[in-house]
Amino acid sequence: MRAITYDRFGGSDVLTLTDLPTPKVGPDSVLVRVRASSVNPVDWKVREGYLAEVMDTVFPVVPGWDVAGVVEQVGLDTPEFQLGDEVFGYVRKDVVGGEVAGGTLAEFVAAPVRTLAHKPAGWSFEEAAATPLAGLTAFQTIRRAGLQSGHTALVHAAAGGVGSFAVQIARSLGARVIGTASEANHEYLRTLGAEPVTYGEGLIDRVRALEPQGVDVILDYVGGDALDTVPDLLRDGGTVASITDARARDEFGGQYVWVRPDAADLAELARLGEAGELKPEIAEVFDLVDAAGAHERSQSGHVRGKVVVRV
Repeated sequence: MRAITYDRFGGSDVLTLTDLPTPKVGPDSVLVRVRASSVNPVDWKVREGYLAEVMDTVFPVVPGWDVAGVVEQVGLDTPEFQLGDEVFGYVRKDVVGGEVAGGTLAEFVAAPVRTLAHKPAGWSFEEAAATPLAGLTAFQTIRRAGLQSGHTALVHAAAGGVGSFAVQIARSLGARVIGTASEANHEYLRTLGAEPVTYGEGLIDRVRALEPQGVDVILDYVGGDALDTVPDLLRDGGTVASITDARARDEFGGQYVWVRPDAADLAELARLGEAGELKPEIAEVFDLVDAAGAHERSQSGHVRGKVVVRV
């Protein structure tokens, strides 16, 4: 099968289109013929070796954890899926790379059933591939933060890959959403149901003008100095959750979240998609042969939506 691989840490130039054996299928896995994948910031961070201290790496690595495709072969005990099922998933395994831990920038991937759900009806494979990691990240941070109907949430980087999902999920729960973004993305946030504010100096005053008593939940998807405003913007009894800064937990008593594969959570994202309450935003679509370009586009920053790779 065709696959993108790299045999050492480095920049996008280490990515190579190569030919690999089709993965074997374990008892609780299915073989997915990949139709699309997507690139997340974690993909190029893994590629550059930033996570080598927390995740074992075996070269060569096939990058990518997001997938959308069709079940080509089932394992010995996989009643959840049948041949021909259209699926999507967050196929993160315990080891990066090696024969048993292939990623999704390939024509086939062996995916444990715990990482998959049925693709939402009406979504393209590109839309489905854009959703798993970012959508699950938003869903799980919102759940851990305890956001409920009637709450007000402040979403940092609300127009980004994770933030745009968070806005939509929060709105589906009946929450009010204030979202930070550049001026160019304010109208986009309004279409998602958020009240946009520009980040940077004066943010506290801008948020307080909309919610004088402070917000119930702060969701940080950008890092940097985003959490510096927590004492001024979080009302008593409120919660902060971050995917980038452990201060959310260690300093402010909130949640520090690393997204987990979860079939039930994926199924809930699919339900929201089919109900018209969730729709992924795609920034750009690349072909597999230009995976390096997709990584570079993601790494450039300030991408609205997701970078997708068509296989």
